[in-house]
Amino acid sequence: MVLDNLGSSLRNTLSKITGAMFVDEKLLNELVKDIQRALLQSDCNVKLVFELTKKIKDTFLKDQPPAGMSKKEWLVKIVYEKLVEFLGAEEGQVRIEDKKPFKIMLVGLFGNGKTTTSGKLAKFYAKRGIKVAMISTDTWRPAAYEQLKQIGATINVPVFGNPEAKNPVDVYKQFEKELSKFDLVIVDTAGRDALSDELITELDDIHKAVAADEKLLVIAADVGQGAEKQARAFHETCGVTGVVITKLDGTAKGGGALIACSVTGAKVKFVGVGEKVDDFEKFKPQNFVGRLLGMGDIEALLEKAKEAITEEDAQDMGKKLLSGKFNLIDLYDQMSAMGKMGPLGKVLEMVPGMGQLKLPKDMISVQEGKLKTWRFIMDSCTKEELENPDLLDRSRIERISAGSGRGPGEIRDLLKQYKQSKKMVKMMKGMGAGGDAKSMDKMMKRMGGMKGMMGGGTPKF
Repeated sequence: MVLDNLGSSLRNTLSKITGAMFVDEKLLNELVKDIQRALLQSDCNVKLVFELTKKIKDTFLKDQPPAGMSKKEWLVKIVYEKLVEFLGAEEGQVRIEDKKPFKIMLVGLFGNGKTTTSGKLAKFYAKRGIKVAMISTDTWRPAAYEQLKQIGATINVPVFGNPEAKNPVDVYKQFEKELSKFDLVIVDTAGRDALSDELITELDDIHKAVAADEKLLVIAADVGQGAEKQARAFHETCGVTGVVITKLDGTAKGGGALIACSVTGAKVKFVGVGEKVDDFEKFKPQNFVGRLLGMGDIEALLEKAKEAITEEDAQDMGKKLLSGKFNLIDLYDQMSAMGKMGPLGKVLEMVPGMGQLKLPKDMISVQEGKLKTWRFIMDSCTKEELENPDLLDRSRIERISAGSGRGPGEIRDLLKQYKQSKKMVKMMKGMGAGGDAKSMDKMMKRMGGMKGMMGGGTPKF
C-alpha cells in the first residue's frame, strides 16, 4: 500500500474517535499527539505538523458542528479536511488538449527516475487514446536512449533520440518535424548529482528549443522533506510547472516529500506508486487522503475498473448479479478483471471501508496466490462444470486435479470461494443493490461502510 505506515497510524487514530463513548478535550489531545507522531515518522516538517494539529484542535474547540452532525463525525471531518489542506488541497491539472503537439519536459537530478517516469507518463496517456511519442535528450548518461527505447517497446510508444549526439538541442531539432505528428511529446532530459549552473544552462537551452508546455520535476519520495529544497530550487531557477513524486510505495518518508512540495507552489501532479509501468496516478489530495484514512478512493477504483473490463461486460455482469445467477465462469471473469486492475492489496485500499478492516498483509498475498491457482483449476474444468459447479463430485475433482496439477484440497478451496461469493451475490440482491446511488448507499451502510461515501470528491459525514 502507498504510505502504508502513515496510513495505518492515521486509521488507528480515526478508530479511537469512532470507538469513543464521547469526545472531550482529553481525547482530542491524545488524537493530536497521534497525528503528530504519525506525520513526523513520515519525515514531515516539524513546524508544518504543529501548525496542522493546532488548526485541527482550534477548529474543534472554537466552532460548533453543523446541524445533524455528531461531534465524532465532525472531528473526523475536520481531520480529513485539514489533511487535504496540508497536502495542497487543489489538484494540479495538466491539460494536453489545448494544443498539438503538447510538450511535457521532465527534469530532475540523477537517480530520481526521470526515464522510468517518462514511460509511465506515456503509458498513462496512451491508454486514454492520445497519440504519444518520447524523445531522449540525455546526452550525459550512457545508455539513456537505449533505456527509454526499451521502455517504449514494451508500451508500444515510439521513441526518438541520437546516442551519438553531444548536444541535447541538436537531438530535438533533428526530430522536431516528426514529433509534430503526435498529440503529446514527452521529453526526457539529463540530470546531475546536484542543481549546478551547468545543468541550469542545459535545461534553459533545451526548454527554449522545445518550448515545453509543462516542465515537471521528478523527485524520489525517499528524500523526504528534503524534497522542499529541490522543488524550490528547480521552481525558482527553471520555472517548473509541477512535480512528480516517484517510489512512493517504497519509503516511509513519502508524506514528507508530498507536503514539502506542496509548500513550494509547484503542485504535485502525478505519483509513482510501484515498479510496474501502470503504477502511476494523478495526484488528487482529496482522494489520496481518503485512501490514507481508509475511506477508499472510488474515482481511482472506477478508473481501474474501466481499464480492466468493458462497459458492456460490466452491465452484463451486473444483470447476472441482480438476477441471483452466479457460476464459476462469472467468478473467473471477476478474477480476471481483478488481475488486470493490479495487486489485490492496492485495489482493496480504494474500496471504502476496506482500509479500516486491517486485513493482514500475508492474507492478501495468499489470496493473490490463490487467484493464480484457481485459474489453472478452471482451465481444466469442462464448460458444463463451470456453469454448474454443483456437479463437482469426488471423481470429477480427482480428474481436474490430475489435469491442472493442483491438489484436491485446492479445488475444494475454489468451490468454497464460489459458494461464499454466491451467498454475497444473493445478499446484495436482497439488500436492493439496484445499481443507483440510493440503493448502493443503503448497501454500503449495511455492510459497515462509512456514511455517505457514494459519490466523488469530499466524503460527507
